[in-house]
Amino acid sequence: QQVIMLSVLVKYCIICILISTSCLCRAQLKSNVYHHIEEREGENIHHQLTVDAGYFVHTVFQKIPAKFVKTLGGFYTTENNTLKVQLEFNSNHEHDSITKLNLPYTVDGDKLILYEDSGKMEFTPGIQQKQELDGKWLMAGRVTDAGEKRRDISRPRKTMKFLWRGHFQWIAFNTETFQFFGTGGGSFTSKDNKYIEQIGFFSRDNSRVGNDLHFTYRINGDDWYHSGKSSKGDPLHEIWASRK
Repeated sequence: QQVIMLSVLVKYCIICILISTSCLCRAQLKSNVYHHIEEREGENIHHQLTVDAGYFVHTVFQKIPAKFVKTLGGFYTTENNTLKVQLEFNSNHEHDSITKLNLPYTVDGDKLILYEDSGKMEFTPGIQQKQELDGKWLMAGRVTDAGEKRRDISRPRKTMKFLWRGHFQWIAFNTETFQFFGTGGGSFTSKDNKYIEQIGFFSRDNSRVGNDLHFTYRINGDDWYHSGKSSKGDPLHEIWASRK
């Protein structure tokens, strides 16, 4: 009888382990901004994942000294514990020709673990709360002395801002040719119609990292009206359209 009870207990433990493992592997990918620090040749390289319900951006940069490394992103689906990303942009496309990703992943609590060719990468989620401007936005035009000057946001040449959980990133790209025109990002706050960016990386000019940019904004339907001065100090009054 003791042997039977022991056998039942062992089977129960095995079932619990299998259920636990299954839950770990099939856990849903949570929308957030995730961070991983890689040590490379004595330097700390920052990996940032920005993930919402259907879009994925992986950006790599160095904080000290400031240095942009790469960014890539696009719409994603998950299947059989694999993150499948159809890229819209890849800053290294001229060198690696990568247009899609298939990344095995697991979720351990709040942590997201990706398994790439280079090895396992464990990402820790940020703690920032949702803000009014969270979402994906496409450059839709400018406000001039003559009125609004709109552009076609369905064209392949796009400039997108991805604001999520206290982090922002803009990316300029062409979805047909995979030309990459630049990116910048960092942290942001939006409150009482005041929008502030702190630059954390900038592909065009590393010396601008650490600068704060102050703007005013208002929301009108699906449009975000954004006014202030650019990183070069030039006045701007932009219109960004929500990307569904």
